[in-house]
Amino acid sequence: MTNGSAHNRSSELGAKKSSKRRRIRAVAICVFRNSSKILVKEGYDATKGERFYRPMGGGIDFGELSREAMAREISEELSAGVTDLRFLGFLESVFTYKGRPGHEIVMIYDARFEDESLYERPSLEAYEKSNDTNFEVIWKSLDCFRGAGSPPLYPTGILELLSKDAGEGTPG
Repeated sequence: MTNGSAHNRSSELGAKKSSKRRRIRAVAICVFRNSSKILVKEGYDATKGERFYRPMGGGIDFGELSREAMAREISEELSAGVTDLRFLGFLESVFTYKGRPGHEIVMIYDARFEDESLYERPSLEAYEKSNDTNFEVIWKSLDCFRGAGSPPLYPTGILELLSKDAGEGTPG
């Protein structure tokens, strides 16, 4: 190998190291059930022109267990405590959002709110600390996500996971 080739290869490797490397994100979400409804956040991807829904939750910090992350996220976003926490499963989600590729390992839990009055409200106000925004979460029937033309419930595969669990779910 000539020095020129070694230098070119070295420059290419340096360029690769300096570019931002994409990572798989570990996430924990929670399905709160209220009869046939679940609590979801509405989202919109302007690039796709798609309105979608997703249960509440967020990223798992290094050294944090997924169940701890889920409880922390709910506490931070809704100022609410959770009880009767039950692991439902996990999904691997590879997606594109706002034109950017994403990859998540999503740990999915079922739980109840400690404050039963939260089930009586049609919507709840929430707060996202990372971007200092308020948002609303709503109770939405699982039937809204079934059939042609229905908005997607993300992560992909969660509707099927919840359908398998329907006989064992926490009553609302």
